[in-house]
Amino acid sequence: MTETIAGAVEQFIAHKRAHGRKYHSEARELALLVRFAAGHDVSCLGGLTPALLEDFLASRPRPHPRSFNHLLGVVRCLLDWAVAWQLLEASPLQARRRRVTEQRIPFLFDPAQARQLLDAAAALADGPRAPARGPTYHAIFALCYGLGLRAGEACSLRLGDVDAGRSLLIVRGGKFGKHRLVPHGPRIAALVSEQAARRARAAGMDAQAPLLTFDGRRPVHPGTASQAFHHLVATLELPVPDGVSPPRLHDLRH
Repeated sequence: MTETIAGAVEQFIAHKRAHGRKYHSEARELALLVRFAAGHDVSCLGGLTPALLEDFLASRPRPHPRSFNHLLGVVRCLLDWAVAWQLLEASPLQARRRRVTEQRIPFLFDPAQARQLLDAAAALADGPRAPARGPTYHAIFALCYGLGLRAGEACSLRLGDVDAGRSLLIVRGGKFGKHRLVPHGPRIAALVSEQAARRARAAGMDAQAPLLTFDGRRPVHPGTASQAFHHLVATLELPVPDGVSPPRLHDLRH
């Protein structure tokens, strides 16, 4: 009962990451709980009361049920873990999940729409800090659409992840921190080889050098790729069916 909230959070996150979870956003949300409790002069895990937890949840701007339920779920997992490890006798959390009244229907790119997007990406002009901007974004979007990679997975590829001999990409640290081998055909092979050759000329044979980069040191950030995606989609004016959400970069995976 004397365990501090901060100490319990640190142990809990270490426990999750030991099981292959990244737990980045969850760690940020639990840090908010630690700060909120400290602001109410509560530092011990046993000092968390139902009322304090209700106040914490109410203090966070979570207008959408899914966002609120995610925050609630993270706090619940922490407290259930504390009970399992006998740091608490019982969980003080009494808040309930909010009902999700509508489910997001993703936008599905047909081949013609995907080709429009890829052609528009390839035609992007270079920027002062973004040489080969068009081919780089074209490659990212093609990997997401053609191989079902997540934006973060495509952007984080390294030169050493390209196995040209077996026509494979090695995707590292995907969902739940898992690695996987992704086979591909000749079109993706040509696209990846072009990027790898361009990077090899600049970085030599450094296997850890990013495959998709503008400055040669850091990979393209998924958020930057998402911004470019939304800019291009706006110019294409793709028809969005009734009840379907506007296109997101993640929708290319579908």
